[in-house]
Amino acid sequence: MSEDLYHKTLLDLAGLPEQRLEKPDLSTTVDNPLCGDRVTIDVALDGGKVAGIGREVRACLICQASAAVLSRTAIGQNAEQVAAAAQSIREMLKSGGSAPDGDWSEMANFQPVADYRSRHGCVLLPFDALKKALSEI
Repeated sequence: MSEDLYHKTLLDLAGLPEQRLEKPDLSTTVDNPLCGDRVTIDVALDGGKVAGIGREVRACLICQASAAVLSRTAIGQNAEQVAAAAQSIREMLKSGGSAPDGDWSEMANFQPVADYRSRHGCVLLPFDALKKALSEI
């Protein structure tokens, strides 16, 4: 893999500490059967919006970094906003779309992953976990 894929920003993001929520409103675990990545997301809700996120990620550096961005950026957002962000990131990776802007602009750090199809799921797995949890509302 190219050094541009594992750049310093992703290394720093992946190194951010994880923490589970003590009493989440929702919690889900998803696995990537292709590579063995596993992400558990805990969600606290307030009025249908994400008020807090806890995470446990047993996965590659890219998945860990994506989960770190998700856990701080999804605060204050509802299920539709999270789904829209996930779709924008999917388009960035798979179709050469532009990086998300606004709240999700930090996901531009994952643009080099677009060249590695087998790693797209690593970026998207935390979003899949959060979308799955929010679908239980």
